[in-house]
Amino acid sequence: MLVSYKWLNEYVDVKEVTPQELADRLSLTGIEVEGVTIPQEGLKKIVVGDVKECVPHPDSDHLSICQVDIGEEELSQIVCGAPNIKAGVKVIVALPGSRIGGNVKIKKGKMRGQVSNGMICSLQELGFSDSVIPKEYVEGIYYLPEDAIAGKPVFPYLDMDDAIIDLSITPNRADALSIRGVAHEVAAIYNKEVDFPAVELKETTKKASDKIKVFVADKKDAPHYEIRIIEGVKIGPSPQWLQNRLINEGIRPISNVVDVTNYILLLFGQPLHAFDYDKLGSKEILVRRAKENETFTTLDAVERTLNPEDIVITNGEIPVALAGVMGGLDSEISDETTTVALEMAMFDHTSVRRTSQNYNLRSEASMRFEKGINQGEISLAGDVAATMIAELAGGEILQGAVKGSEVHPQNVEVCTTVENVNRFLGTDLSQEQIDTIFKSLGFATQVVEGVTTVSVPPRRWDITIEADLMEEIARIYGYNNLPSTLPEGQTVAGFLTKTQKTTRKVRNLLESAGLSEAISYALTTETKAQQFLLNESKVTRVAWPMSEERSTMRLNLVSGLLEDLAYNVARKNTDVAFYEIGHVFYQNNDPEKDLPSEQNHVAIAVTGNSSNKSWAKKAEAADYYTVKGIVEELIEGLGLTKEVSYQAIQLTEMHPGQTAGIYLGEELIGFVGQVHPKIAASYELKSAYVAEIDLAALIAQEKAPLVFEAVSKYPAVSRDIAMLVDETSTSAEIEEVITAAAGKFLTKLQVFDVYQGDNIEAGKKSMAYNLTFVNPEATLTDEEINRSMEKVTKNLAEKLQAVIR
Repeated sequence: MLVSYKWLNEYVDVKEVTPQELADRLSLTGIEVEGVTIPQEGLKKIVVGDVKECVPHPDSDHLSICQVDIGEEELSQIVCGAPNIKAGVKVIVALPGSRIGGNVKIKKGKMRGQVSNGMICSLQELGFSDSVIPKEYVEGIYYLPEDAIAGKPVFPYLDMDDAIIDLSITPNRADALSIRGVAHEVAAIYNKEVDFPAVELKETTKKASDKIKVFVADKKDAPHYEIRIIEGVKIGPSPQWLQNRLINEGIRPISNVVDVTNYILLLFGQPLHAFDYDKLGSKEILVRRAKENETFTTLDAVERTLNPEDIVITNGEIPVALAGVMGGLDSEISDETTTVALEMAMFDHTSVRRTSQNYNLRSEASMRFEKGINQGEISLAGDVAATMIAELAGGEILQGAVKGSEVHPQNVEVCTTVENVNRFLGTDLSQEQIDTIFKSLGFATQVVEGVTTVSVPPRRWDITIEADLMEEIARIYGYNNLPSTLPEGQTVAGFLTKTQKTTRKVRNLLESAGLSEAISYALTTETKAQQFLLNESKVTRVAWPMSEERSTMRLNLVSGLLEDLAYNVARKNTDVAFYEIGHVFYQNNDPEKDLPSEQNHVAIAVTGNSSNKSWAKKAEAADYYTVKGIVEELIEGLGLTKEVSYQAIQLTEMHPGQTAGIYLGEELIGFVGQVHPKIAASYELKSAYVAEIDLAALIAQEKAPLVFEAVSKYPAVSRDIAMLVDETSTSAEIEEVITAAAGKFLTKLQVFDVYQGDNIEAGKKSMAYNLTFVNPEATLTDEEINRSMEKVTKNLAEKLQAVIR
C-alpha cells in the first residue's frame, strides 16, 4: 500500500512529523514500512517550458526544433524527437547541467547541426514507470497544465515533492489498505483527530429505480450490492491533481470516471466498478453464479470459460463482469459513454480469491475483497464517487441507490479489565490511560463495575476478542515501552523421546558412512509421487498449488533425492551421496478419512564414485553393494541385523536384477538397489543407487538388550565350503540352511566367491563360504568341527540339492 504524505495530511494533521519519522513510528506500532520515496530526489534544474514555436528539423524526418520559454528573457532552442511535440503546450524541460532519472546529466549540445539547450522530457525520463503513465503520453512527452508558469520548478505541478510511504500490510490489518484507514491509525499514534470533509450528494428528482432493477440470487455471494446511475457525463481526462495522486499511488490514469473509481478504491479501500449503462443491453442487473462452460470476455480482451464457482454480474442474461475481479470488455467506459451505472458491492471473499487465482487476475480490487472491506462505508464510498463523477464529468446523479442486498454492520462489543490488561502486558496502566488509548483509536468505552466494554466500529473488523484489545493497547502504548521480564517458574531438564534418540542415531550412522543430509520439497508432481512406492496409495493433491511441479504430497523420498542428485551433477558435482529423513503422505481409500497419514521414512541416494582416485588406488564407482553396505551398517548400528532380511523384489522404477526388498520379520519395510536406467535417464543421471526404509517401523521394533560378552580366550577355527546350486538360489537361503545346521558355535559366515561360466553346468552357479567357529568355554576339536560341517553338507544337499565341490 503506497501512502501519499500530502494526501494523508488532508485528513490528519501531522505536518510537524517528517515522513521518515512517521514511517519509523508506524513500524513500531505493527505496520511494516518498506521504505519512503520522494520522487524528486536526485533530480535538479528541471522546469516548466512553454513551447512557442515548433518546426521540423531540416536534416531529420523525426526531429523538431523548438523555441521554448523557460522563464528567461530570451527563448531557448531545444531539439526534440517526441512525436507529439507541438507549439502551444507546456512541457517538462531539463536545463543544461540538470540531472534526470538514472542520474543522467544533461549538457548543451548539437543534434544534426542544430544547437539544443537542454532536453524536453517525457515522464519516463523523470523516473516514472510506463505502467503508470497515461497511455497518450507513453510514446511521447507529457503536457503540463495550461496554468503552469514557465521557468518554475516542475516538481510541484507533478506532486513530485510529495513523500510516498510504502506499507507492507499484513492480512490481519486489511483496514490499513486505504488512506482513511491509515489516517485513523496515524491519528491514534499521535493522539490526533481525523477530519474527513462531508460530501453533499446532489440528486435529481428522476429516480434511479426507473432506469435499472437489481437482483441478487444468493445473498451469501453478494451480501451487499447496489447501483447508482449518473446521466449526462462527458468522458475526458482527469484534472492534474487526480492524475498526480493516482500516479504516485502506482495507478495509471485512464479517464475521469475510471480514475474516480480508482481514487475511491485508495481512499476508502472500497472497490467500485463503472459500467456503460447503454452497453448493458437491459435495464436489469442480476448477480448469480456462472453456468458451466459459460464464456465471458474480460477487459483485457481475453475470452474465458467460466465455472459455477465464479460469481458473475449479468444483465439478466449474459455476464458483464466477474464479481470483485474484472469487468467485461463489452460494457467498459469509453469516450462515447454518457450514462454510468456505478456498482458498490461486497462479495464472498473465498469465491473472489478462487476466481482471481483460476484466471490469474490478481488486482487491487480482488485483494481487498479477499482480505475484507469496511462494511460500514460501502454506500458512503459510492456517494462520494458519484459526487466526484458528477463534478468532474458534468453528470447528474439520479435519485436513490438501487439495492439488491444490503448489510447493516453493528459495532462489536469486547470486554476487558485493567487487571487483565496489566497481567497480559506486564504493565501498570491505569483505567484513564487505557480509556485514552481506546479514545485515540476511535473506540467508545463504558466502564461498569471495573469491566471496560469497548465498542469497536466496523472499520476495524479484525477486532473480535479480548486478546485483540490487548494488541491494540500494546501497539499504541508502544511495544518499546513494555517492560522486559524473564519467564517465571521451575526449570525442568529436557529429554529426548525414543523416536528422537533413534532418529539422531540414524543421522550419525549415515553421516559416518559419508552421506550428507538433504531436505527435499514435500510437494512434487503426481507422476513422481507415485514412483518408488512401498505400499499402494491414492495421491493427496493440494487444492490451490503454486505450480504443477509442486501440486501433490510426496509418497516417497527417493524421487526428491534424485532431483537433488541431478541438480548437483548438472553443476559438475558428479560424486554425490545424500540421505534424507522426512515424512511421506499415504492415503487409503477410507471415504470417512480425507486427510493422509504421515509416515516417517529414511532414504539414501548415491551416484558417481564412492571413493576418489589417489596415488595409492584408483577411483571406485558406486554400485549396488555400496548402497546395500550402507543399509547394512545402518541396520547393524540399530541392533536389528538378526531381525532384518533381504529378498529379491520387482519394482517398476528399479533395475530388475539389482533390487532387494528389506524385510523386518515378514513385513516389507523398504528396498535397496539400482534405479532403472530409463528412470535415471529421465533425471539426467547416468546411474543412481538408492534405498528407502520405513523408519517408523525400525523405531517401533523392540530390540533385545545389549549383553556384554568377553572375547573368547580359546582359538577360532575357520573352514571353507564350496557348492554348486541352482542359479535361482539366493545367498540368504543358503546362509539360512548353513546357520541352522552348523550349531551354536558358528560365529561368522561370509560368502567369498560366486562363479558362473566355463566348466559350470548351465543353470547352476558356484558359491563358496567361509565359516568361523568359536567355543567360549573350550578349544574346539577336529571331530566337533567335522560333525558340524557334515551336518551342514547334508542339509545343503537335502534342502537345496547342492553339490559340494
